Amino acid sequence: MYVKSLLITGANRGIGLEFVKQFLKLPQSPQWVFAACRNPEKATDLKTLGETYPNLRIKQLEVTDRESIKDLVTSVTSDLGEEGLTLLINNAGCLKRLQLNDVTQEEMLESFQINSVAPLCISQAFVPVLKKSSLQSPGDGGYGYRAAIVNISTLTASITDNVTGGNYDSRTSKAALNMISKSLSVDLKPGRILVSILDPGWVKTELGGAGAKMEVSDSVARMIKVIQGLTMDKTGTFLNYDGKTLPW
Repeated sequence: MYVKSLLITGANRGIGLEFVKQFLKLPQSPQWVFAACRNPEKATDLKTLGETYPNLRIKQLEVTDRESIKDLVTSVTSDLGEEGLTLLINNAGCLKRLQLNDVTQEEMLESFQINSVAPLCISQAFVPVLKKSSLQSPGDGGYGYRAAIVNISTLTASITDNVTGGNYDSRTSKAALNMISKSLSVDLKPGRILVSILDPGWVKTELGGAGAKMEVSDSVARMIKVIQGLTMDKTGTFLNYDGKTLPW
């Protein structure tokens, strides 16, 4: 499915930045790539890309701030004009790796705010813009949907797969994101909006750490291939970067 426009959160580094780079370099790149981050003035890599790609727009977003989300919707809608948004990628997140002795109420709540509540609120705010795209699209190319939300999760959110314990912040908040995504998939299906949950794998980023096995470019390339091949029968499913279904 051709992605005419997309918004990526947490786009100033790591996986988010790589998504921006690779979507911009596609043979049929989106007409609009909105890269959202907390401090656009410090996003030097995005600014450099903006000098080459006129279809890139850098936007300010504090994912836990309601007014910031509203301002982002207003700004993106203004740029799109009469067009809708084709794809929203909720990538922004945090990872503290809290073990049992490290857990505090404050840090757990912060993780839920960033990893669970924020993607829900951002998705909620952009539903009208996604629906607009869905209604305007002349067809779905046989994919069964016309707009999509992709939420970046992690295999450590799998209850079935948890045999090592720990990581209370990431495991629980991302498991909550998975349930949120499933509910969104049910609620948005009548509007032909697909919702997918993707695990990028253990990637060599600031959050992934030095021991990670996969280059960020490889992970994102594989996820884009999965996104491009999604069909409506996959809405609400938890998928690996290579498209394999993961256990809840």
